[in-house]
Amino acid sequence: MAQQREQWGSKIGVILAVAGSAIGLGNFLRFPVKAASFGGGAFLIPYFVAFLLLGIPLAWMEWTLGRYGGRYSHGSAPGILNAVVRKPWAKYLGSLGIIGPLLINFYYIYIESWLLGFAWYALTGDLMEAVSANAVGPFFENYILLKTTLLHGTVPAALAFFLATFFLNLLVVYGGIRRGIERISVLVMPIILVLGLILLARVLTLPNITQGLAFMWNPDFSALAKPRVWLEASGQIFFTLSIGIGAVLTYASYVKRKQDVALSSLSANAANEFAEVILGGTIVVPMAVVVFGAANIETIAKMGTFGLGFQTMPMIFGKMPLPQFFQFIWFALLFFAGVTSSISLLQPPIAFFEDELGMKRRSSILVTGAVLLAMGLLAVYGLGAGAVDEMDFWGGTVALVVFGTVEAILFSWVFGIERGWKELNEGSQIRIPRFFKFVLQWVTPTYLVIILVTWFITDFRSVILLEGVDRAAQVPFLGMMVNKVHFITGLRLVLVGLLLAINAVIFFAWRKRKLDDKLLHPLD
Repeated sequence: MAQQREQWGSKIGVILAVAGSAIGLGNFLRFPVKAASFGGGAFLIPYFVAFLLLGIPLAWMEWTLGRYGGRYSHGSAPGILNAVVRKPWAKYLGSLGIIGPLLINFYYIYIESWLLGFAWYALTGDLMEAVSANAVGPFFENYILLKTTLLHGTVPAALAFFLATFFLNLLVVYGGIRRGIERISVLVMPIILVLGLILLARVLTLPNITQGLAFMWNPDFSALAKPRVWLEASGQIFFTLSIGIGAVLTYASYVKRKQDVALSSLSANAANEFAEVILGGTIVVPMAVVVFGAANIETIAKMGTFGLGFQTMPMIFGKMPLPQFFQFIWFALLFFAGVTSSISLLQPPIAFFEDELGMKRRSSILVTGAVLLAMGLLAVYGLGAGAVDEMDFWGGTVALVVFGTVEAILFSWVFGIERGWKELNEGSQIRIPRFFKFVLQWVTPTYLVIILVTWFITDFRSVILLEGVDRAAQVPFLGMMVNKVHFITGLRLVLVGLLLAINAVIFFAWRKRKLDDKLLHPLD
């Protein structure tokens, strides 16, 4: 009999953990900019179509496959796909569910640490001084490029806050599923809600806020005729629900055998949508319109996610009463949202070492932490060279879509829609309309295949050949100037080497530990 694995202590615990995995910077920064740029209120039409046909079905697939794999003591993507397909090749496809979370966390924890740093500077008043001097842009740039220091100039501030955030994440996951991840999720998610509602209340009491809301949500139905609007809406759904990453798959493996996954998945998704559409859609862009005027919003939007979050928002709060308080609330909100996301990305590789290699949790965390620290420092010192952009592209875009497509195909066409539908409905506390059976079988996997094939046809060659990169460009790295093409090529070779190493460990684990024997002894 296989050893009993840890499980979630409560249904609300796993729902909040999955919701926390999804709620992050994308809800409060990425979504409002996308909506305002692609049709305003009309953007919600393709957005919720994608939510219905892509987001909900794929989330159900991940919850179902994860719970099924947990029955056989597997919590990592290689083990879960091996249990589902029962073919030797399936476990290697699961390596995408390990490399994806790692790639994202290589840079995400660093960005998360910026939020902690700026929350600190909001409290000390340094951020407000920069706003008053109209120098918040240089303040942000000096911080992320390691020019701002602590301890009498001996330690870059960004590095210190990165290390603090890094070890905080490890401390949370060290407590395990119940005492670590579930406990922090149950504690932090209400805090995120309260902080969000405080900012929402402040926004809705601004003079002329109706102008900001009208700018944000006034529908431009002509935008619906543009294919890009539908593509952007679909991409936002994929991004915001954290599907295709592997985190939800792993979280669901700790769900009890008969515990509902259908309603739990919908509940987690609903919490994310509230944070995104209601809070994210009301706070950022409407405030910017009221303070800076609609004429300047396009310029502000072009600053991107980081410019909007770290430069524009402090300036907006700086023009209001109690500026330091609301600056702190803003960055604290984003930091807590970031923590619940990053710990969810830590769990897949940790589960891999625990379940497939038989390592203790402490050892699993040490190995995962060592890899994350090495690559995280590469992100810290290689930010100006493009390391973060490269990691984000391959981890937060390519691996996400590819693995999501793999999951959809395996669930509907290999595991089989009849088995998958039965597994999804087992223990369900809602009656799922049979319409979704057709969606799960044909619409979602076909939709993902089309997106993936289209990308390969239109963009793959130019991306691989770095056609958009100046061959003579020089970028800073570790105090030196290096050729950008050489740097990106070297980084890509490191990432390929990491993927090959993961697959080698998978091969070793199955050969040495005979993990297929787990399939003969389900926990129930």
